[in-house]
Amino acid sequence: MTLTITVHGMPAPQGSKSFKGISKAGHAILAESSKAVKPWRQDVFIAAHEEMGKEHSGVELPLFRGPISITMVFTLPRPKSAPKSRLYPDRKPDLSKLVRSTEDALTNAGVIEDDARIVHLIAKKGFPLTGSEMLDSPGAVIEIRTL
Repeated sequence: MTLTITVHGMPAPQGSKSFKGISKAGHAILAESSKAVKPWRQDVFIAAHEEMGKEHSGVELPLFRGPISITMVFTLPRPKSAPKSRLYPDRKPDLSKLVRSTEDALTNAGVIEDDARIVHLIAKKGFPLTGSEMLDSPGAVIEIRTL
């Protein structure tokens, strides 16, 4: 089975967690340090549910339970200060942190059972329209396949 999800929105990296205290149950209370992660996860969640509704309605969630392969292609906005000769977004955000936030969103959306199920991963980041796989505005194209 294969599922392709196109997400429009600003990709946000998974940041560090900041310690806020101890709950009454004795657990650490951690807060996401990046304010941009929540909207990005919501964009992924909505796009995933729209795509699952098209092709996989009535299927029990999570949709992918066993070993999976994922390809993530992130399109980031070109900074105004970047020269036209700069072809790649070789600055922040870190690609690995973009992947982490997106994996968590896919898990929360019920697309994948657990990000530990990912055994093969291809990830790229680029500017709009700098390659055939890049979107024309910020977002991501995520392809998930069962193995």
